[in-house]
Amino acid sequence: MKKTSTIELSVALNENNVPESIQWSAADSGQKDAPTKAFFLSLWDPRENNTLRIDLWTEDMTVDEMKQFFHQTLLTMADSFEKATGEGNICEDLRDYCYHFADKMNILPQE
Repeated sequence: MKKTSTIELSVALNENNVPESIQWSAADSGQKDAPTKAFFLSLWDPRENNTLRIDLWTEDMTVDEMKQFFHQTLLTMADSFEKATGEGNICEDLRDYCYHFADKMNILPQE
């Protein structure tokens, strides 16, 4: 029998359907109802040859947190793309852009 793993996201909404809180659980990681302020979920639809996505964040996530979240997500995407495709050159270009993004958003670590 094949193993099945479950990842769950739970979103509490206010009266305007804005996320107030988000929790996630993953059976294999031991995470159970762990709080988070945001998530990006991208799914590949092979029938439509298109990406489906859900992007949510809580009302208390700050702009500075969002800047960091985007920056770190972009870096992670470069790593994942390189691992999946072996396309190192374009991934280095993406990492260079991530540095540019961080510089423009004033989120580079202070030296």
